[in-house]
Amino acid sequence: MRNKSVISEARDIGLAIELIKLGARLQLLEAETKLSRERLLKLYKEVKGESPPKGMLPFSTDWFMTWQPNVHASLFMAYYHFLQKHTKLRGLELIIKAYRMYLDQTGRSGMDTVLSLTRAWTMVRFFEASMLQMATCKECGGEFVTHAHEPVKGYVCGLCHMPARAGKTRRAASVAAAV
Repeated sequence: MRNKSVISEARDIGLAIELIKLGARLQLLEAETKLSRERLLKLYKEVKGESPPKGMLPFSTDWFMTWQPNVHASLFMAYYHFLQKHTKLRGLELIIKAYRMYLDQTGRSGMDTVLSLTRAWTMVRFFEASMLQMATCKECGGEFVTHAHEPVKGYVCGLCHMPARAGKTRRAASVAAAV
């Protein structure tokens, strides 16, 4: 049996609680802490009052390419890259801080939170694996998430060239009717 540090375990528990409160899935908790699956399940139930959601983590870069998720993913990555460049934060601390900034911005502007912490964490891993890249929109100059190795010359973002059905959801219609 190996020696466990009580301080290290306490840090992992604190980190797991913070991640659970931010909506992390169990797989993210397992990857980022040294706590056992059983311990994480108990902790999740204690913090959230329910069992964690089941199912696999999202593993497709395509989700980040549809217009609304792309805008949210690009906003998160703007915070992520800014903090990466201007702070000493790295790894999971950097993701958490960028995600909190994303939540703050979406909350203030009344937007729905489209990007979950788990998707943000997965997206950063996609960037690290060179599966995604940033492209500059030729019309607005904003930086947006695109598939890696796609040509970026002449790229136009989903905000400058919105799809015909953008904003035509049932929820958007009900909000418009209420106003």
